[in-house]
Amino acid sequence: MPRLALLLLFALPLAAQDLSDLARLRSYTTHRITSTAPTGANGDGSHTNPIKAGETRTLADIQGPGIIKDWWMTIATREPYHLKKCVLRIYWDGADEPAVEVPAGDFFGLGLGQYYLWESGPLSVGSQKALNSNFPMPFRRSAKITFTNEGDDPLGALYYNIDWEKHDSLPDDLAYFHAEYRQATPTKGVTDDWELNRDVNSLVNLDGKDNYVFFETRGRGHYVGVTLSVLQNQGDWWGEGDEMIFVDDMSKPAMTGTGSEDYFRGAWCYGGCAISPFGFDYPTFSYQRYGNPQNGGDNRGAQWMVYRFHTDSPIPFNKSFKMTLEHGHANHRSDNWYSTAFWYQTTPTHPRAPLPPVADRIPRMVNTAGPTVGK
Repeated sequence: MPRLALLLLFALPLAAQDLSDLARLRSYTTHRITSTAPTGANGDGSHTNPIKAGETRTLADIQGPGIIKDWWMTIATREPYHLKKCVLRIYWDGADEPAVEVPAGDFFGLGLGQYYLWESGPLSVGSQKALNSNFPMPFRRSAKITFTNEGDDPLGALYYNIDWEKHDSLPDDLAYFHAEYRQATPTKGVTDDWELNRDVNSLVNLDGKDNYVFFETRGRGHYVGVTLSVLQNQGDWWGEGDEMIFVDDMSKPAMTGTGSEDYFRGAWCYGGCAISPFGFDYPTFSYQRYGNPQNGGDNRGAQWMVYRFHTDSPIPFNKSFKMTLEHGHANHRSDNWYSTAFWYQTTPTHPRAPLPPVADRIPRMVNTAGPTVGK
């Protein structure tokens, strides 16, 4: 390829690069698992057989080799916080334990149990309440997706289309998709009244002790991204903490950042910190690899969502990986955090943190003292 053409290719947006390969012939067949009514009548989405409270239903049980490529879903119910009460699990190649065990809303970035529109390369939420995933999910023998209703009421309906490719074989270097949910309600801040007790900016944290951990795993694979929802228990800016990424049993971080909004590809407290170039406006944004689609300001009770995807250059590991972030500078804040981390690794399962009980997953402010308003 000529040098100029190569440079132009790297300068193209992600969607345009995808189009460059559109004319290439495919050797797989495409299939769909769907909630459509088998009779052909307009009774799609389990209207006649709703998912009861406490029920786990298998949405897909597929024989491979194959790759799940596109997943659309929408939930019909009036139950509050159903996005936190319903749980998705995905099992690869007959494994007894899931590679994915995440509340439905958190899997699609809605970690506070509320719907809003946002868009990225691998995940998006469309109008009205449409949940979309484009993460490629390879499997060699089988794939099983289940949906558990841990709410108090039956669902009105669950609509879904899961599109997948059937292949004759898969390359050995395709890894399994994993996702893990974690929360801290609250994160354990080192002080509740930092203006009276000390200057928190002088605190030192070089080894990541007491950082919030998005996930940790052992084996070989690569990290591809995270969504983080925050409910502020304290006023002022929640995100001065640095990311610290630990790779292959290193005692010190392989990568350290300069602030939470910097890792999530924003700047200057997303328009807060009393230094906003936008006045009193808090503009939101969602791009292919990073964004801040929910910005609640700096006061107690503010609600946030931020995300970052390393789809252009995943971070590889050969022995182990741990993704962490300070909750405030040197972990001085005590807010509620809800996160989902995404990665690929060579094994179909991983040791994972237990899923919190449904009552503990519902976002509620906690009285942690500290300031109540921002700057």
